[in-house]
Amino acid sequence: MRNVLYVNKLLKTDRKVGRIAEDGNIWRTDSLTPVNSCSFRDTEKDKAWSYLNMKYLGILKPLFNVPHQWIPVRCVQPRYCSKSANTTVSSREKRTTVGKFKNHIFSGPTFQDFIKGLNNNNHNKSFAVDGEHSDKHDYLPEHLDMGNSRKVYFETYGCQMNVNDTEIAWSILQKKGYQRTVYLNEADVVLLVTCSIREKAEQTIWNRLQQLTAMKKKRLKTHTPMKIGILGCMAERLKKELLEREKLVDVLAGPDAYRDLPRLLTVADGGNQASNVLLSLEETYADIMPVHHAPQGYSAFVSIMRGCDNMCSYCIVPFTRGRERSRPVSSILEEVRMLSDQGVKEVTLLGQNVNSYRDTSEQQFCGSDPTRLSRGFKTVYRLKQGGVRFSDLLDQVSRIDPDMRIRFTSPHPKDFPDEVLHLIAERGNICNQIHLPAQSGSSQVLKAMRRGYTREAYLDLVKNIKQIIPGVSLSSDFISGFCGESEDDHQQTLSLIREVGYNVGFLFAYSMRKKTHAFHQLQDDVPAEVKQRRLEECISVFREEAVKVNSGLIGSTQLILVEGESKRSAEDLCGRTDGNMKVIFPKEDVAAQPAESGTAPICAGDYVLVKILSASSQSLKGRALGHSSLRRSVKHRETQFDEFVASDTTMMEAYH
Repeated sequence: MRNVLYVNKLLKTDRKVGRIAEDGNIWRTDSLTPVNSCSFRDTEKDKAWSYLNMKYLGILKPLFNVPHQWIPVRCVQPRYCSKSANTTVSSREKRTTVGKFKNHIFSGPTFQDFIKGLNNNNHNKSFAVDGEHSDKHDYLPEHLDMGNSRKVYFETYGCQMNVNDTEIAWSILQKKGYQRTVYLNEADVVLLVTCSIREKAEQTIWNRLQQLTAMKKKRLKTHTPMKIGILGCMAERLKKELLEREKLVDVLAGPDAYRDLPRLLTVADGGNQASNVLLSLEETYADIMPVHHAPQGYSAFVSIMRGCDNMCSYCIVPFTRGRERSRPVSSILEEVRMLSDQGVKEVTLLGQNVNSYRDTSEQQFCGSDPTRLSRGFKTVYRLKQGGVRFSDLLDQVSRIDPDMRIRFTSPHPKDFPDEVLHLIAERGNICNQIHLPAQSGSSQVLKAMRRGYTREAYLDLVKNIKQIIPGVSLSSDFISGFCGESEDDHQQTLSLIREVGYNVGFLFAYSMRKKTHAFHQLQDDVPAEVKQRRLEECISVFREEAVKVNSGLIGSTQLILVEGESKRSAEDLCGRTDGNMKVIFPKEDVAAQPAESGTAPICAGDYVLVKILSASSQSLKGRALGHSSLRRSVKHRETQFDEFVASDTTMMEAYH
């Protein structure tokens, strides 16, 4: 069948004229009968063509990538004061006019042009006929969206995903000829990568915009006008307010619109505000290699999936980041190999719900096996089937470089089937550290949050994790003062913190977000002062328990990946353990290798063995013993694991 333009999808209110075939026929929406076929009178044909000509041509024109040699001719029908005056126009003249218009339709943009136009609008990128990505905008001369060495300054707020988004956005702009600066006063373009998870995070951006606007007004008199852009979650959530409130922003780009940044900046250069905040069901930026800017290059973030389907009642992420979609395995492995070749020692796999990763990009991966969940957990959506799962990806990533640490964040407790836990225990370069967001210790509050588990199921999972991964470090998130939380619910949260024993925690008072389930269905009925008091109590209990957990490491020797100088003293270095605890130790030369007599300085990116001498709720302190490597430490850890298993077996035999 010939290609067809579905006009009725553009104007759903019109049921008179439905679509145009490439042969020039107008088709009815309720049949496959062309309006200009013999089943319609000439007058109906003329009315239909006239109606289309006057009403649709202006709508369709901006969607097409129109070649310069084809200029649409608008056939304007004359207006008359009375019906009798209209009799002076003959039927032959009408048919001639209609024929000319049909010829222009036939010689104009094709169905492929129409699809390209829609994709430019809806998916922030154009597709060639063969389906490959193209960043070219046919209606813009190529030189216009080039950066021409203009300097871009980034400020990144919020989670690690925003750090990765900054690297993606910079990769796109760099290819267009922009330069990056770390000095705000040099910047021609200032881009803020924003967070919307809490009200405080958004208020920080509003305050920063006021400061940048004042700087922009001063620049108008002496330099090229500075452009201010908002990227990320806040751009999607508050697009109207950002564009209209005191005109503070020139460019808005949502999390799925970074490919469109060069065009948006070009539009802004013309004195207009430019915005693209449409979410995508497909965008993963798999074909874009981020430009990593980690400190000293020892560590990097690698995004493996985007979006979230969990729809927790308090969370804005599904509305700012969209639905879950996973990046193809091959693309992830390519990036990790590249980072390994560059000498990166630690990679963190990123995703809003990282352990729900499921790659279905290739046909052979699309099986029928349902996703396996942690025991006692459920989802608000139907279980998904097929695809390469998180355990498969983690296995392949960890095999690339045995001397590279692998971490992942942020997971959901429901997506920890036993195969993931056993892989972490068995593979030496996968860190023995798991982030396990609880959010609350009350089953009633967890139900209101739509978390998909009870207090008891969560504690069973913790027990299972500690049994499979001896010495595992656990971290968590907690929200104080959620809708309907009683004092008893709060006490249950405190008891959960005591019972589990976390090394690291992220605790916040509840901040209601528009669009969420809680906003529409629940009451934010816990007073602000009560939220704050409960939060302080949670923090106090957490610190008490963290001191106990961390004190258990005193006297042990830990393998530390060095990050650099301590923030508090240039005489000290800092780094992190396998369990992601910060360790501070004196800067001094140590043995180059355990069996060698020579010494060598310690640099960022080195692995060193540190004996732990003291502990607090926030960090550990110790003294470096010597240089080491992850492989050597892994062998030592495997020996300890074998001894643990043997000891456990002996105890079981004695018991029986």
